[in-house]
Amino acid sequence: MKLHEYQSKQIFARHGIPIPEGRIAGTSAEVKQIAEELGGQVVVKAQVLVGGRGKAGGIRLAKTAEEAQEFANLILASEIKGLPVRKVLVDEAVSIKQEFYVGITNDRIRQVPVLITSGAGGMEIEEVAQKNPEKILRTEIDPLLGLCDFQVRDAALGMDLPRPLWKNFTEIIQNLWKVYVTCDASLAEINPLVLNAENHLVALDAKVIIDDNALFRHADLADLRDMDAEEPAETEAHKFGVTFVKLDGNIGCLVNGAGLAMATMDILSLCGGKAANFLDIGGGASAEKVSASLKIILNDPKVSSILINIFGGITRCDEVSKGILAAVTEMKIDIPLVVRLVGTNQEQGLRLLQQTNFTAAETLYQAAQLAVEHAKESVS
Repeated sequence: MKLHEYQSKQIFARHGIPIPEGRIAGTSAEVKQIAEELGGQVVVKAQVLVGGRGKAGGIRLAKTAEEAQEFANLILASEIKGLPVRKVLVDEAVSIKQEFYVGITNDRIRQVPVLITSGAGGMEIEEVAQKNPEKILRTEIDPLLGLCDFQVRDAALGMDLPRPLWKNFTEIIQNLWKVYVTCDASLAEINPLVLNAENHLVALDAKVIIDDNALFRHADLADLRDMDAEEPAETEAHKFGVTFVKLDGNIGCLVNGAGLAMATMDILSLCGGKAANFLDIGGGASAEKVSASLKIILNDPKVSSILINIFGGITRCDEVSKGILAAVTEMKIDIPLVVRLVGTNQEQGLRLLQQTNFTAAETLYQAAQLAVEHAKESVS
């Protein structure tokens, strides 16, 4: 779950990371008032969950409160990469002497957190990695020991950070590590971390991404989710505890288990088809969850056929069938259904589905072939 910059900065401030003084606003009049209170010279920043805001005109430096209001009118009326701007962050302007990059994220290959630092801040770190990889330093963090001060000092040395700033830098990075750990983040990033005219380090921008799987123990963070930035279908899926990702194919997939879902999509591709979605109903899914999941798939006008692949262990096949029946009865669909049920209460599940116009398959490969054939027939 991505957080907006202003939300990330609020978390940073609670953990002792210095940020510019600023407030969030939803109208240009509010922007003007905030700018006046901050002394006139401010930065107006669009709050959308995409990169490239500056290049799209979503970040403007205003010299007066009136100019800030004008910029706010332009930004609040705009879209950035298809997302409407509904809020702006008004920060006090900071005089910048030097810019750095610092971030903590997961290294999935090494299976450890990693501190990434660079003396080339203020630009996309991916661009730095491509053009000047030698400017990026990676420091692996032992999850049991945590981030050690000597590792932070090594990073400061590699960034050519002036030695008088090392103590301040260590405090900021250790606090960033606390954000990463306590929030169950998959990314905690400051870009840029700037050296201002008073020779203090300030987090000029902030980015935090929370691991969705940990939201059950962070109710306060879960409430920060911006539904406008998500596909409506994904928002609906969250309500029922279903993992859903919209794709660009035309064969809907309803599967239990992430691994089985990936395998189903691979077999579809092997058979010449393309999945319209990734959908994992999880283990022990109820009829209500299955019905809601199928409705989400059916609401996609691109879907020409649906492949339901269930391996009944904890999940009962008859419960899945009840959910399918509920959705089919309510929505009166005529899209071909290909169903593979294997495992707990398999026979009962297949008997229930005889009330619908479905095609049964014994193997995953057979199911994929049938789904692809039905999709082609529907298109033609």
